[in-house]
Amino acid sequence: MSNITPQSGILDITPYQGGTAHVPGISNAVKLSSNENPFGPSDAAKEAFRKASFTLHRYPASDHAALRRAIAEHHGLDPERIICGNGSDEIIAFLCQAYAGPGDEVIHTEHGFGMYRISTLANGASPVEVRERERVTDVDAILAACNGATKLVFIANPNNPTGTMIGEGEIARLASGLPDHVLLVLDGAYAEYVEGYDGGSALVEARQNVVMTRTFSKLYGLGGLRIGWAYGPEHVISVLGRVRGPFNLSSAAQAAAEAAIRDTAWADKCRVDNARWRGWLAEALAEHGVPSDTSLANFILARFANQAEAEACDDHLKSEGLIVRRVAGYNLPNCLRITVGDEASCRRVAHAVGQFMATAR
Repeated sequence: MSNITPQSGILDITPYQGGTAHVPGISNAVKLSSNENPFGPSDAAKEAFRKASFTLHRYPASDHAALRRAIAEHHGLDPERIICGNGSDEIIAFLCQAYAGPGDEVIHTEHGFGMYRISTLANGASPVEVRERERVTDVDAILAACNGATKLVFIANPNNPTGTMIGEGEIARLASGLPDHVLLVLDGAYAEYVEGYDGGSALVEARQNVVMTRTFSKLYGLGGLRIGWAYGPEHVISVLGRVRGPFNLSSAAQAAAEAAIRDTAWADKCRVDNARWRGWLAEALAEHGVPSDTSLANFILARFANQAEAEACDDHLKSEGLIVRRVAGYNLPNCLRITVGDEASCRRVAHAVGQFMATAR
């Protein structure tokens, strides 16, 4: 018998499960389980990716300078305080690797993104789950959970899978109330869907204990290329740069992301279309007796009477070739997370849920 054992905490990890992509026996299923942009990336991003294919024999730029400049210009940020990663998941992993270890605690909320817990355990630290209030981040509960062992606090704003968010005043109150040895991480994967919201960048500028993460996987439709970034104080970005691999982002990914963020017309179109059909879908589901909280992301968290009803509805949707996401793993067993697709997808989902609810109760 082998005595080879992994680091403490790793065997406590339940591997992350992505959204289902296929239904047995159905060849043209509509995938609404991973919060992907139904319209895909812009033509400019696809063309940049195509052109990058001619230099695939060359190593990519390790400093991501052109992409960081483009991000900085678009958001009005300092490019020297931006770091890029293989999706914002990698940035989350960097933060846990750099700031949390055995004996340390990392706070996340009860319905928070699963990678917070996974990255915490992977580095030997202890995840601390804090309650939410009616599926909304509770600042007072987070502050009460902080102690001398706390090193990081992760909140997604808007949150996944609830779609809810807290205001900038509450985020600032959280940042101000944290002990001075704690770093606040604002996960802004869905920030682009909120009109006028900076994702927390102004708070990063004003303080030394806040980091903002972002992604190109959602609004920009580049989930398949895995591109994320973070903006933070110089002392944090310097630390993260020491644990980042030199070639963690491919040349094709960098080129596509730069083109995507400069194509503001496509991003604006996707944002407007998402808002229109998100509102329509929420109202349509409510008319069928399926409520949801006001979502500020690109999905709806549909609530059912109980877990059995949610799972039965999911089974019915699959039979109709519609793939949504069960979220029992996020402590929401009576809910289904439904990505906002294009018009046809939204209408199909609403019709299928209506069919199910007509016979379920």
